[in-house]
Amino acid sequence: MRKEMFNHEINILRDTYRRLLRRNAKTNLIKLTGKTHPADLAVVFRHFSEEEQNEIFSLMKENVHTSEFLTELDDALVNDLLEDESFERIASIIEKAPTNDQSGILNVLDDDKAQSVIELLNVEEQEGIAEIMGYPDDSAGLLMNTEVFTLHESITAGEAIKTLQDQENAEMVFYLYITDNDDRLVGVISLRALTTTPSSTNLKDIMIKKVHSIRPETDQEDVARIVAQYNFLAVPVLDSDSKLLGIVTVDDVVDVIREEATEDFLQMAGAGKDREILLKSSWENAKARLPWLFASWVGGVIAASLIGVFENMLENIIALAAFIPVILGMGGNIATQSSTIIVRGMATGRVNEGGEIKLILKEVQVGIMLGILYGILLGVFARFTFSEAPDNLGFVVGLSICVSMIVAATVGTIIPLILRKLDIDPAIATGPFVTTSIDILGVLFYFIIAGYFLSI
Repeated sequence: MRKEMFNHEINILRDTYRRLLRRNAKTNLIKLTGKTHPADLAVVFRHFSEEEQNEIFSLMKENVHTSEFLTELDDALVNDLLEDESFERIASIIEKAPTNDQSGILNVLDDDKAQSVIELLNVEEQEGIAEIMGYPDDSAGLLMNTEVFTLHESITAGEAIKTLQDQENAEMVFYLYITDNDDRLVGVISLRALTTTPSSTNLKDIMIKKVHSIRPETDQEDVARIVAQYNFLAVPVLDSDSKLLGIVTVDDVVDVIREEATEDFLQMAGAGKDREILLKSSWENAKARLPWLFASWVGGVIAASLIGVFENMLENIIALAAFIPVILGMGGNIATQSSTIIVRGMATGRVNEGGEIKLILKEVQVGIMLGILYGILLGVFARFTFSEAPDNLGFVVGLSICVSMIVAATVGTIIPLILRKLDIDPAIATGPFVTTSIDILGVLFYFIIAGYFLSI
């Protein structure tokens, strides 16, 4: 119901924009844009043509609202909007934005253009952006907000509240970070604890001294896992001397979770890892999928060659050919299910190192149970459908699909675990890679079983 209401509101907003564009009502467009939340504006923006997008963006004011809108947009759209914009306008848009948002927008641009924009900012902003953009891709350093509010451990709760009231632009003051004389992080206090403590109490007496923190080099996926596990609203980023560099807030983590999940699902589907694949051209789309589908092509050629090797079996008992798609299809499906469960379990921290054998045995048991069930069903179907075939054809196809599903569940579980041991992203284990393996093994076991029990 909520989704339908949201879609209805977006459709109304889209139609309103288009009506104003047709009337060339620039004043009304400016007012509407200023009143629309940046996130909603980013959603409705995707419905517009390139010409409509450029016209609306040209009317947007050079302020924080516009910079927030750009951070909500897909990178490809940001690049298209800013491609023909002057360095001065881009600098004016981002100059009052948080440093992490500034670096996020500049990272979309090519290096020369980004550097030209940076040179138009003041020295302090240039230094902040240079520091953040120096961290590795997909790291906590690129996500963190450096405008952090801190308090000294020696002051009282009452003094802290008065100080806090003067911090209009402080980021995420649900947590108050406490530092010592060397500016090292020594504790944290929740806003609730501060306001319910007698005003004469020193902060060092009420602060939590054990603080969960991360390094700027920490991978963003690990950051997301920490925030999700402990239900934090923010997590501090410290350097090697325990000095506070910034904080990563939960709103940025939500974006990371969405991006990482999208990337994993694309890889599992064999469509590359570009999160913005829907915005790419047909050629770029095809180019991204080509290497992944090549694995399927190779597997198909090998499977076809195996079928050719056992051609005499098919000539003697043509009914064998009818069950090849069923056996391969069921094996591929259960392999994809198993590998998807494992990869997702790794991403959410539910699949830990040390429990691999137990996990494999569990999936093997699942494969055995499902294999026996579908083996019986397919065997009965084969026995009564192909009455002129050998009497034990039903047993052969039933046993074959049972073996295929057991092997598939095992392979689909083992491959992601092996890849993790090799420090390779387990998401690439699914899709074409796993299903291709199962196609080859399924055909091989099918004809071996048929050759043994049918004496061909």
